[in-house]
Amino acid sequence: MYDLHRLGWNSFQQLCLTIAREVLGQTVQSFLDSNDAGRDGAFAGSWTAAHGQQISGKFVIQCKFSSRPGHSLAKSDIADELPKVRKLVAAGLCDVYVLMTNAGLSGSQESQILAEFLGAGAKYVLIYGSTWIEDQIKGNTKLRMLVPRVYGLGDLSQILDERAYAQARAVLESLREDLAKVVITDSYRKAVRALDEHGFVLLIGEPAAGKTTIASMLAMAAADKWKSSVLKLADPAKVVERWNVDEPSQFFWVDDAFGVTQYESPLVHGWNHSLAQVKAMLRQGAKIVMTSRDYIYNRARQDLKESAFPLLGESQVVIDVHELSALERRQILYNHLKLGKQNDDFRSRIKSHLEFMASHARFIPETARRIADPFFTKDLYIGEYHLGQFVEKREQLLIEVIQGLDVHSKAALGLIYMRKDHLESPISLQGSEPQALEQLGSTLGECITALGALKGSLVAHVLADDQPVWRFKHPTIGDAYAATLAFSPDLLGIFLSGSSTENLLAQVTCGNVGVEKAVVVSKALFPTMIGRLREFSGSSKYKVGWMSSWDARWTLHRFLATRCSKEFLAMYLLDDPDLLKRVAEPGLSLSFSPEVKLAIRLHGLGLLPEEYRKKFTEKVATYAIEGEDLRALKDTALEGVFTAQEFAELVQTVRTDLLPRLAEVRHEVQTNHDSSESPDEHMQGIVESISTLKERFGDDADALKIIEREAGLAQQWIAEAEPPEPKVSPRQLGVVEPSEGQHGTRSIFDDIDEGDA
Repeated sequence: MYDLHRLGWNSFQQLCLTIAREVLGQTVQSFLDSNDAGRDGAFAGSWTAAHGQQISGKFVIQCKFSSRPGHSLAKSDIADELPKVRKLVAAGLCDVYVLMTNAGLSGSQESQILAEFLGAGAKYVLIYGSTWIEDQIKGNTKLRMLVPRVYGLGDLSQILDERAYAQARAVLESLREDLAKVVITDSYRKAVRALDEHGFVLLIGEPAAGKTTIASMLAMAAADKWKSSVLKLADPAKVVERWNVDEPSQFFWVDDAFGVTQYESPLVHGWNHSLAQVKAMLRQGAKIVMTSRDYIYNRARQDLKESAFPLLGESQVVIDVHELSALERRQILYNHLKLGKQNDDFRSRIKSHLEFMASHARFIPETARRIADPFFTKDLYIGEYHLGQFVEKREQLLIEVIQGLDVHSKAALGLIYMRKDHLESPISLQGSEPQALEQLGSTLGECITALGALKGSLVAHVLADDQPVWRFKHPTIGDAYAATLAFSPDLLGIFLSGSSTENLLAQVTCGNVGVEKAVVVSKALFPTMIGRLREFSGSSKYKVGWMSSWDARWTLHRFLATRCSKEFLAMYLLDDPDLLKRVAEPGLSLSFSPEVKLAIRLHGLGLLPEEYRKKFTEKVATYAIEGEDLRALKDTALEGVFTAQEFAELVQTVRTDLLPRLAEVRHEVQTNHDSSESPDEHMQGIVESISTLKERFGDDADALKIIEREAGLAQQWIAEAEPPEPKVSPRQLGVVEPSEGQHGTRSIFDDIDEGDA
């Protein structure tokens, strides 16, 4: 059932000791291999064996690992152990000898080996072969969690509950290859605790730090222990759409929740609008895991309503790849190489350098994946200097790999990039993509062939939102492809012409405005970009006309506000002078209005004419005076669009006009409550407004009296209107201890070049 021969000697020993602790219930002391005298582990006391016999004394555990699949244990395999047993018995250290092996064991073989160890002086001998070990793994979910690599070494349909497997098959099967290589790290243990405590975890880290690996381990553990249906989705709308209130065991996995390689504001906008439903899902027992690159999250949090969803802060697990222990690094490198595509000769030649690579300051898990794949090492010289460069210059080397591809492979990668890492399969070209492929010197047929050849190295064929898609094997490959665009104006021009405008707005900046990982469009291509923006009138995400046009306008205005230089904006205003009229009339929810951000940006650059500045400030002031949106009183950037006199007059008018009718405003909000919306979510706007008033008029005793009274009444109404919390049985993964421990001075890499033959 399990390919235990692929574990390696160190991981197999740790599996055996974990079995002893978790299955046999023994507190096991492990020993260093340099002086173990034939003991991989030991414990003392009494133990009741499976057949009911009570056994007491000093126990010795010895693990016998074989890298040969289907190997059967023979007397010759244990010949070296017999003298050690005699010494241990003579020293009074061995009453019971426990042999664990991943080799097969027939009845006659077991009898012969048993007799040999009894003859060496042991009072009792217990021998557990591969079948027994596999049975323990199959029957113990806690054991599988502690040694999650076994998920990738067996048949998931036999490991998991039939219903859970059927529900999550498409997602889980695609994880097997990666799960076979996982190592339990401190970050994973923190993530388990966060998920247990909150039902929600946000994994944050630099690119290639292992966020997705941890999320996949959590998904597998949830499917296994809780029989959860696992749903891997891309955006907040899909999460809410797929939530089933009658199925409390759902597990939602959202990779790159706020953007894949760059910050994508529409995703954050979607999360803000879905927070009420997300909180309801968690209350009903759903579990949610999100991942995000650190720099993307740092940008996203400026727009996220963290006050409405404090778990965003409380459930963060920051994954710092530099915090990987020396042992974790070595085990990650070992697992990838042992289970990778390199032949024995390559592994033999690189063996003496692996300790050096694992200890390199710039080593990351993605380094291990690449060194294990011949695709990335075909021109690599095996020597310390060149291997050091392989680790050190990981980004540049990947760019060079992409630049060295044939035209069809480059075009295939370009097609994935133009679709923003989501190329639906089977592939159907859209818009200007046929012309773009022609300019790249390729065809759809050649791209499909190239994708097949690149599968597993640079690209992956996976299921996303229940749709088969082609994606980059790792987001860093998308980063590298973007870098190649920056080196070639001609290639960038093809990309601008072939990509959908919607995708372009999430990938480029017009001029260098400091957006990390963005493709910078130079001045020479500004006219091309303006032409693409001119034709952008609808979003492909919506079939309803008004939603499609609203989202397109929202996305465009956000792009202009955050991703365009002064020179580009000046050029764009000449092409679209009506933009100023739209900016001057922002809608409510000023915190999330791109028109507000654009007005602030244009004013700061001296591009907002006085006529439109005054219209804008008058509109914003009206919202504040009416009590509809008080953003102007707390946002210093927004305040900067007002003159000093205008702002002073606004503050005074709010004091004289709004405060006396604050109770009326609060009561009107309460009466508009829809029972489908949670009371605290419904009242969030007025609660925030009251808080803003308190900050602004905190030194005015009369004003403060009014404000505090309304704050108390608002909280009282929320408490009275809040429905009782649903009774959900707590589901916890439990404490996860390290499965990969240091096991002496013997190198983990000792058997790296031993094949399966």
